Amino acid sequence: MSSSHQLNGPTLAPSNGEKAKKLVILLHGYGSDGQDLIGLGQYWTKDFPHVGFFSPNAPHQCGMNPMGYEWFPLAVERIGNKNTDYRGGAESAYPAIRDFVLARTEEAGLELGDVLLGGFSQGAMMALYTGLRFETPLAGILGFSGKMIDLEQAGEVIKSKPPVCLVHGEMDEVVPLAGSVDAAAALEAQGLDVRLKQCPGTGHGISMDGLEFAAAFLSQHLGKGA
Repeated sequence: MSSSHQLNGPTLAPSNGEKAKKLVILLHGYGSDGQDLIGLGQYWTKDFPHVGFFSPNAPHQCGMNPMGYEWFPLAVERIGNKNTDYRGGAESAYPAIRDFVLARTEEAGLELGDVLLGGFSQGAMMALYTGLRFETPLAGILGFSGKMIDLEQAGEVIKSKPPVCLVHGEMDEVVPLAGSVDAAAALEAQGLDVRLKQCPGTGHGISMDGLEFAAAFLSQHLGKGA
């Protein structure tokens, strides 16, 4: 389970003080860090006290923001271009994320079916890229403001069929809404259960209605705990 990059970052233990029964791993966006998304765990922990949250920092210093990190280099102005090919970058980032998921799962004495992998923007892209490649399905994949990097190869790369939740702002000018709409269509065509939330008036960010939609997805696939 070794990787050339061992990820680390903020964690949040189950708020009930007990051993985690489920895990949520959140991957931050380009130029950000784990501290950004661990806030989602702080928001959700009251409703999911049995869940342990992890938000690792990406392995590389961000080329455009040295205070943040990147999963792979990208030209921000081209993210919404369907012809931009990020498969090489995603493939380079994939092993470290895969190994992080496997290591945290093993440490907790859990199975992959107890783990939800999520992310925002570039992190959402990597959550989809990584999560669909596990032969054992995860509890779920959650993507905010992302897209599917290997859309055209969906039938080839999908190794399991976890439930998927995609949340996207209709006014997103960084990663256009089509990223999640197209991903949902491609995944549904492969037989996956996909929930898509389009958030009116929201740009490249996470709105309250998007958070509530995601929380309902967590509740269905992780339970409410005790």
